[in-house]
Amino acid sequence: MESPSSQVYYSQRLRLQYVEWGKKTNPPIILVHGGRDHARSWDWVARSLSKDWRVLAPDLRGHGDSEWVNDGNYQMAGYLYDLDQLICQQLSTPVNLVAHSLGAMIALRYAGLYPSKIGKLIAIEGLGLPNEKPLINRLDTWISQRHLLSSRNEKRYENFDDAVSRMMAANSHLSYETAEHLTRHGVRQNEDGTYSWKFDNYIRSWPAYDMPQELINKLWSQITCPTLLVGGRDSWHEDPSITGRTKFFKDVKVKLFDKAGHWVHHDRREDFIMLVQDFLG
Repeated sequence: MESPSSQVYYSQRLRLQYVEWGKKTNPPIILVHGGRDHARSWDWVARSLSKDWRVLAPDLRGHGDSEWVNDGNYQMAGYLYDLDQLICQQLSTPVNLVAHSLGAMIALRYAGLYPSKIGKLIAIEGLGLPNEKPLINRLDTWISQRHLLSSRNEKRYENFDDAVSRMMAANSHLSYETAEHLTRHGVRQNEDGTYSWKFDNYIRSWPAYDMPQELINKLWSQITCPTLLVGGRDSWHEDPSITGRTKFFKDVKVKLFDKAGHWVHHDRREDFIMLVQDFLG
């Protein structure tokens, strides 16, 4: 598989990595990965788009080859700022966004904050589940989770194949080839020869302070670009057409894939790539 060029940018004193495909004169598109993932999970999609687009895929803070936050506190505001820094430093607007899970949550909020900066948006299972718990309860949960994570040793795999097996166990739709690629770019080798995932373990704990759902809904309603919400019928994620959450979007379509779970861009890769190309035009 063709390898992209690896680049660095800075945001809030963090050294963040992104990879790039295609000519710099092509119109820009950013691919934003999900939680506990990395930029190279987009390689197949990026390679297909790079003939016509300048494709950038960042490693989110705390993920892949980007630096970790010192206090392990990963706030949505920080993710949003990082995305804005990448766009302001490297690209001209409007840009197109294709994003998955956590990355799609970031992209949807960003598009609501800065609607004029986004041309088109494809979000794979990024609406999340509404969290209506009172702040006191969320703080209690967050503190309990942080205590657990502070005493939790990072998982170490005796060999690379064990890590690949863990990747395949997490998604039964993955082929060995895909799982091997995702693992190769998602692990680091430790001094003792074992392997561990690159992401910061503290990202497993969602921040206690986040926007209330009504403000998130308001941000969605401020998105002006054509928006495509994508999901898999085998996923835990709800169908936004059934839950009524599409009502918050001005210009939205929904596409659900059969025989696909949360990682639609892996589970139905070729069909997803065709969908992206058709939607972007």
